[in-house]
Amino acid sequence: MGKIRKAIISVTDKTGIVEFAQSLAEFNVDILSTGGTAKALRDGGVFVTDISAYTDFPEMMDGRVKTLHPKVHGGLLGLRDNPEHVKVMAEHGIESIDLVVVNLYQFEKTVSKEGVTLEEAIENIDIGGPSMLRSAAKNFKDVTVIVDPDDYGEVLKEMSSSKGETLISTRLRLARKVFQLTHEYDGAISRYLEKAQL
Repeated sequence: MGKIRKAIISVTDKTGIVEFAQSLAEFNVDILSTGGTAKALRDGGVFVTDISAYTDFPEMMDGRVKTLHPKVHGGLLGLRDNPEHVKVMAEHGIESIDLVVVNLYQFEKTVSKEGVTLEEAIENIDIGGPSMLRSAAKNFKDVTVIVDPDDYGEVLKEMSSSKGETLISTRLRLARKVFQLTHEYDGAISRYLEKAQL
């Protein structure tokens, strides 16, 4: 159940992402992306579909709302071996999304700058990224999720040796990294807001 056919890539840290996406394209993986990541991938010669084209719903509210959509989260959370989930996905045109590559807005880097305002800090709280990561990690039985560029190589190696699949043990390991990251990320936000002055 680990074969990767469709991926979402949306990263702040673009280290190695073009090369990784180029390799995914060699496995005929369809790539969905957003904003600056989509531009970087296109500039690198990778064909990508904008999330807004896939969902048929525009990015809005200065980018605050772009991936929060049933076609994204249904595609991540739907259980491939559950007939009812499969039926609902088919009824609503929701395609399975098998790989999520996301790293988050750099909140801690933003708030460490001298003179940063509360408004600037708030705008650097990532919502869509953690939501996709948590959805993918919850469904690690079916979905591979990457938050760290250091894991690109291992995933590609497994895909090469397993006809485009990843191992369940790898997916579980990567899911653990997601929940550790989102735990630390939310902790940083909480600590900042405890000291924030209106």
